[in-house]
Amino acid sequence: MKSSTGSSRAFEPSKAYVKSREFNWKIVSRITPATLYENPKRLLYKLFLWDGVPLVIFTVVSWLLSYASIKRKLAEVALHKAHDELEIKVEERTADLTEANVLLNQEIKEHKQTEEALKESERRLSKAQRIAHIGNWELNLITNELFWSDEVYRLFGLKPQQFGASYEAFLDNIHPDDRDLVNKAYTDSLKNKIPYQIVHRLLLKDKTVKYVTEMCETFYDDSGEPILSVGTLQDITEQKNLEAQLLQSQKMEAIGKLSGGVAHDFNNLLTSITGNAELLSMKLQKDSPLKEYVTEISKASDRAASLTRQLLAFSRKQVLQPKVMSLNGAILDMEKMLRRLIGEDIDLKTTLSDELGNVEADPGQVEQVILNLCVNARDAMPQGGKITIETANVELDESYTRTHRTVIPGPYVMMAISDDGSGMDKETQSRIFDPFFTTKERGKGTGLGLSTVYGIVKQSEGNIWLYSEPGQGTTFKIYLPRVEKLVEKIVKTKEPVKSLTGTETVLVVEDDGMVRKLAHKVLKDYGYKVLVAENGKEGLKICEENKGPIHLMLTDVVMPEMGGRKLADHLKDLRPEIKVLYMSGYTDNTIVHHGILDKGMNFIQKPFTPETLAAKVRGMLEEK
Repeated sequence: MKSSTGSSRAFEPSKAYVKSREFNWKIVSRITPATLYENPKRLLYKLFLWDGVPLVIFTVVSWLLSYASIKRKLAEVALHKAHDELEIKVEERTADLTEANVLLNQEIKEHKQTEEALKESERRLSKAQRIAHIGNWELNLITNELFWSDEVYRLFGLKPQQFGASYEAFLDNIHPDDRDLVNKAYTDSLKNKIPYQIVHRLLLKDKTVKYVTEMCETFYDDSGEPILSVGTLQDITEQKNLEAQLLQSQKMEAIGKLSGGVAHDFNNLLTSITGNAELLSMKLQKDSPLKEYVTEISKASDRAASLTRQLLAFSRKQVLQPKVMSLNGAILDMEKMLRRLIGEDIDLKTTLSDELGNVEADPGQVEQVILNLCVNARDAMPQGGKITIETANVELDESYTRTHRTVIPGPYVMMAISDDGSGMDKETQSRIFDPFFTTKERGKGTGLGLSTVYGIVKQSEGNIWLYSEPGQGTTFKIYLPRVEKLVEKIVKTKEPVKSLTGTETVLVVEDDGMVRKLAHKVLKDYGYKVLVAENGKEGLKICEENKGPIHLMLTDVVMPEMGGRKLADHLKDLRPEIKVLYMSGYTDNTIVHHGILDKGMNFIQKPFTPETLAAKVRGMLEEK
């Protein structure tokens, strides 16, 4: 077979391309022209062997590779899809976990806040219980387990490890005298199924006694059996002490009023007895056997007058002459006399503040206070001992006055007088300032020494407190208001008048007949012209109707209908020249305020002697 250009191209090396999806295959046939002239079958066979088989192989390989590639691609696609789905699931789970974590954190936060709120609530409750002195308790009646709050432990003065936490252990800490009361209240409450409230005492390990209010309520199961008791305890010791102080103050006030009234009546009687005894003595000859009897009458009336003065001191009805003074100075001035008074078996020690402030009080009354307290201390130590007198500046603040309601906060001067004698129990202490109360043997004391001290201190606007234990001695502490003034110099008293007689006109106004009669007789004996009235209205009428001069009016302070002060006020316009001398068995607020005589007032205390009255009248009339 011949051809032109075509044949020559036919025998050129064959280049054919087999294309697959991924690969380009180039097949090169290296058949020589001689071969082509061989037997066609043989040629075809050879061609098949040389070019066909490889072509088939390559085609199969190519297909396999293409299939593998496709499979790999499909796997990759599936993998990518699975990866994407996994990422979506991971994101979803992550979101769920994030949300759950947020919720968990919120719950944790809320739980912590709840815990803090609970702790804060418990702190506030504990603080409130401390402030109110109230605690709570629970008794499990099934297990007999007792729970106490912190405040209950504080009330009992115990720590948890010191307490057995049972009902029996609770009763052991109750005051022995109150245990039956508490146990009965609780058992009756269980029996009657009603709450209870009682007041009882606790006895602490250090022997301190506290008063508490206890409340309790019990809960029951369906069968009616008690299962749980809950209750509270509140410390009312301070309240009880304040109530005791108030009752004591009211008692002393009532006794004081009674004592003042009694002293007033007694002083009227004693004025007549003393005055008439002295008038009788003046009429008798010096060698008269009756002189002795008159002297005994005078002595007895003097002792009675001393008792009424002490009653007046207790009832705060004395006329005081307060001056700015130093307690240190008063103590030092009395020290030598006190040492003689208490005897050699008792040591007297003074501990006086170097920079002690001054007080405003009646020096004579202050000396009486020191004297009475030292005598009381001496009598408490018959076998000898030691008395200590101490002074100091103190500030009594509001925390002190909360437990001592009669005290006004401020600066004070404190004087303490202590002994190491027999001491006193609570019962004795509660009555120690009562008039006529004494622990001494009959006939060895009037029972007015300490009541006098009490009255003087109170009338001086001070306070007195007692601290004592049986066998541990006694301390009296006196607090007088501190003043920023200099000590006053002692002014010499006026020289006595040379003559007690006179010729002036004196008006006597007195509702007590015996005193009126005595004053009339005394003044008349001393030369005066005397006008007499039974009461204030009659005295005013005499002044209105009498045309002559009235130089002086001697009038009682306390009278029915019109008292002496009111009468004097009426006479200011009617008779401005008249001088007024007040007399009384005790003082009231008409001419005396807080024990201090109003400025310009002249006063004579009943009972008085005829000579004392005459001297007072003469002295006033001679004043310019």
